[in-house]
Amino acid sequence: MTKPMLLADFARLPPAMVAQVGDGLSAAIDSVAVAAPESHRFLRYHWFAAALSAYGGQARTIVIEADRVPIIALPMVALGPRWAGLAAVPGGYWPFRSFPTATDTPADAFAVLVAALARQINALRIGPVYDGDPSATALITAARAQGWAVLDRFVADSFLLDMAAEAANGWPRNSTLRKNRFHEKHLGEHGALDWRFLDGAALKAGGFDALASIEEKSWIAARTDGHDAKFTATGHGAFWRALADDPVLAGMMHAALLTVDGAPAAFSFDIDAGALKYAVANSYDPAFAKHSPGKLLYYRNLVEAMARGITQVDWGAGDSGYKRVIGATQGPAIRDWLLVRPGLPAMLGRMLKGRWARSGHSG
Repeated sequence: MTKPMLLADFARLPPAMVAQVGDGLSAAIDSVAVAAPESHRFLRYHWFAAALSAYGGQARTIVIEADRVPIIALPMVALGPRWAGLAAVPGGYWPFRSFPTATDTPADAFAVLVAALARQINALRIGPVYDGDPSATALITAARAQGWAVLDRFVADSFLLDMAAEAANGWPRNSTLRKNRFHEKHLGEHGALDWRFLDGAALKAGGFDALASIEEKSWIAARTDGHDAKFTATGHGAFWRALADDPVLAGMMHAALLTVDGAPAAFSFDIDAGALKYAVANSYDPAFAKHSPGKLLYYRNLVEAMARGITQVDWGAGDSGYKRVIGATQGPAIRDWLLVRPGLPAMLGRMLKGRWARSGHSG
């Protein structure tokens, strides 16, 4: 008589890892994004599609499957001449440019991804991304293990606000609130003040135009050619407006808007990823600068966010002055990476490592 096998007698085989490479953006991107850490779930199909529509490029996507379940989705677009074999991860610059990976994806999956990349390209640019980015860090580790040259350049330091800790310490302080009320009183002398909060649907229905009108009056238009503005037609407006077509991404969008006598005067625009808020952009009409409309608005914005369960704000890079005043501290560095395939490409890459590093910003 055959002895029955117990459950402990069965050996669990590791999942079969397979790389699928296809032209265009894969529908699997959304499946992976849903399974990614909450901080990275905005890296959806439409995030990349909006970037291609706004900035150009033809995408290919490498999808890594474990037992037929997508766990990594890496979109990429060609850079430079076709013969060079250079590619980059597309997407918006803000808050960062990465790709979705399911939580707890094993290192073996990234080894398969690197091997697939070696058959497709000579070099991949990924970034800017934060130090510790789960997708980028695992990919870089796997690339180094397979002999790729890895070049990095510093972009900026990030700044983070621990709202839970600040709230425990009595934030915002009564003295701050008194100062804000003083400024609001004098700002109100210019006309009726209206403070409102907009989701993606409201932004699409005219809110983006209000934000753009503020940018067109702000320092970014006065001191630059305006190409870095987020919501204008000459800036990145096409990208952000396209994102609102995805109801999931629209649900992550959040804007605070101040109007004075009905005219847009200041805004803050964020992406809310669970309990984390990415502060993407803020601006104000300089006609009201004396009364700090931007400061007044973002304090209201943060108080409203705290009430909705936001516990951390990622302020990204840029002017640290007002961020430190509000309580933010320096967070992870933001870097741009270049991964170069083994062989002659890696040899050339290592020769250019110093030049690539110098093309960034000093720390």
